[in-house]
Amino acid sequence: MGFGQGSSIFDSSVVIGRDEVGENTWIGPFVVLDGSGGLRIGGNCSVSAGVQIYSHDTVRWAVTGGRAPVERLSTQIGNNCYIGPNAIIAKGVTIGDRCVIGANSFVNKNFPDDSKVWGDPARFVAQVDER
Repeated sequence: MGFGQGSSIFDSSVVIGRDEVGENTWIGPFVVLDGSGGLRIGGNCSVSAGVQIYSHDTVRWAVTGGRAPVERLSTQIGNNCYIGPNAIIAKGVTIGDRCVIGANSFVNKNFPDDSKVWGDPARFVAQVDER
């Protein structure tokens, strides 16, 4: 499945497409990993229960009655990140290293290293300073 040594995933999770997961990453129950457009999750990450990470959407396809193609963009999660329960990460988003994504957040834009973000849509709240 493209998982690094020491990584684990609950059997209730769904893995689709091209997914790459670094070493020592924990993926909780009821997670959706959509790698149909390419998905990379770094090492030493914690992906909480109910998280959904997408690399495609069917919005344009649906509203055009199937005339427009499904849109796919690679999604990237850095190393040493925490993604809180029920967060949703949209296609094409890049999250840097050492980021914290709050529970129930909708992440539809990129965030740099050391960002704490939460909300719907997610917004920068503070700098991570855990070193």
